[in-house]
Amino acid sequence: MIIGSILEDDIYEKRTLLTPETIKKFIQLGFNVNIENNFGRFLNINDQDFKNIGANCIERNQVLKLSDIILKINCPTLDEISILKENAILIGNFFPHLNKEIINKLINQKVKILSLELLPRITRAQSMDILSSQANIAGYKAVIDSIYEFNKAVPMMMTAAGTITPAKFFVIGAGVAGLQAIATAKRLGGVVSATDVRLASKEQVESLGGKFVFVEGAQNLETAGGYAKEVGEDYKRKQEELLKKTLALQDIVICTALVPGKKAPRIINEEMLGVMKRGSIIFDLAVEQGGNCIYSESGKIVEKFGIKILGHKNVPSRISETASNLLSRNIYNFISSIYDKDTKSIKIDENDEIIKSIYIKNVLN
Repeated sequence: MIIGSILEDDIYEKRTLLTPETIKKFIQLGFNVNIENNFGRFLNINDQDFKNIGANCIERNQVLKLSDIILKINCPTLDEISILKENAILIGNFFPHLNKEIINKLINQKVKILSLELLPRITRAQSMDILSSQANIAGYKAVIDSIYEFNKAVPMMMTAAGTITPAKFFVIGAGVAGLQAIATAKRLGGVVSATDVRLASKEQVESLGGKFVFVEGAQNLETAGGYAKEVGEDYKRKQEELLKKTLALQDIVICTALVPGKKAPRIINEEMLGVMKRGSIIFDLAVEQGGNCIYSESGKIVEKFGIKILGHKNVPSRISETASNLLSRNIYNFISSIYDKDTKSIKIDENDEIIKSIYIKNVLN
């Protein structure tokens, strides 16, 4: 079988789903690997390096035309779909409910679509979990980029001229990205606190050295799958009062709160911004889903009341080499789990719990 992958046609997307490490592994399994020319330009890898390990560097359209399995981070374009062979397997990150036209075209062309962002949160799927691996990277990078924009030192310093107090970080949402942000800020010497609607996050936050801030008397708002639920009006009112007091003391705020399948909850309003210190930084990791902060704009840095609000798009792609290494391992772990070495073919078992969740085979209305 032939596995192929191309670069994404998006200026904000510099990640790839294949790296030299995983290409070697796929070849050892018995695959041929096709990648488009100049595939590694964002990874500091040239075509000859790929050829030396057995990959074929060919024209973009030829990759799509010849490959049995296509690896793409995002949905293909209509032009790309027209090139794909019938019964090809498309693996990636496609958000079918947001891309109905494209998904319908693919299904009508008999392309098998496996969308890995729909993986269930079960132990067996952890090594394939592309959302978690990229959220880890995003949480780390959010702290690094925030510090770059911050006009003060982060750790406490004892000098002959006096003591420099440490910067205070506040993380909103203690999921994968939030926990990595806490860990990174703590390592760099910050004083860290965090909040989440899921009370189960308290232990995780505190294990990383952070202080957990929560609404007194609140119920645990967590789905069976481990995600956050939407909150009620009473909770929102209490949360706003708590956040207003907390934000007044912070230097850097990292927003990561998301509700699966819905617009990001608006958490920081104008009144809260008004109590924050001038020179403070807000990094809104939820900006591409609407944002947790009132003035967040996707792809922009906005300044309001002397506060910088960072809305960088596709944060993991800002450190594309590391992000690609993790993504490609996720992909390899998934494909190797459904590859039959005896028949040298992919087996899509529709009774399998993972396949049930990610196999998009019905036309969406």
